[in-house]
Amino acid sequence: MRAVQINETGGPEVMQVVEVPIPEPGPGQVRIEVGAAGLNFIDTYHRSGIYSIDLPFTLGKEVAGKVTAAGDGVDSLAVGDRVMTPWGNGGYADQCLADANFVYKLPDGVDFETGAAAALQGLTAHYLVTSTYRLEAGDQCLIHAGAGGVGGLLIQLAKNIGAEVFATVGTAEKAEIAKTFGADHVINYSEEDFAEAVRRVIGEDGGLNVVYDGVGKSTFDGGLGLLRPRGTFVLFGGASGQVPPFDLQRLNAGGSLFVTRPSLGHHIQPGEGHERAAELLGWIANGDLKISIGARFPLEQAADAHMALEGRTTTGKVLLLP
Repeated sequence: MRAVQINETGGPEVMQVVEVPIPEPGPGQVRIEVGAAGLNFIDTYHRSGIYSIDLPFTLGKEVAGKVTAAGDGVDSLAVGDRVMTPWGNGGYADQCLADANFVYKLPDGVDFETGAAAALQGLTAHYLVTSTYRLEAGDQCLIHAGAGGVGGLLIQLAKNIGAEVFATVGTAEKAEIAKTFGADHVINYSEEDFAEAVRRVIGEDGGLNVVYDGVGKSTFDGGLGLLRPRGTFVLFGGASGQVPPFDLQRLNAGGSLFVTRPSLGHHIQPGEGHERAAELLGWIANGDLKISIGARFPLEQAADAHMALEGRTTTGKVLLLP
């Protein structure tokens, strides 16, 4: 079968499509015929070496497709089941393996592209608004990259809850997309300072309940200064680079602030993940949550897909289609 593999870390050019043996599932694993694979910044962290990996390595964690084999001890899934997973092993391929504990059945009406677009990013948005900081009606929140995959889902979930949403984007086109998701205030950071724009609305004495930041280095300082006393800064990614160490005394001076760096793996442990997935997929199936797919690439163009993602030229979800 085909797989996108790296033998060294670096830029998108290190990814190569190679022929490899079809993997056999071990105990507790299933094999999935990949219908669609989602691109995420964690893939670029693996490729570039920000996150340490053993080489050679096949990229891709977010997958939807059909179960083609099950290993010993798997009784919750069967061959032929339509599934998604945020935690696959080598999803940029014709087939991949996944721990059955993190594989979730797709309901009727949710296709593979939607499942792949919702698995990692959808579950991420779910835990961010329900667990990391539990949004409530009337809360004021800032969501960076509001036209992106996670950003668009966060806006929709926040509005469904009844929160007031500030969203940042980088272009006029993306501003229109963020508005369609329901954002109350959309700020084009290429035209104005986002922190000043938010402050004009909330006033000098106001403050946000929470900032959801998947951008990182370039937005951290500005967002931290917008929180109300005891507000929460949720740093869940680093699209612009990793936030450098900072003086924790800033949290005291800002009003006993909270800063957290959560990750999906700690929020989808067996049992918990299935509950999240069931709720998320239910929202999608009944139309309460819209999945936006912005670009589709064939497997052979994985490098182009990474360049588009890292260049922040995409909107919605980017998919690879084997």
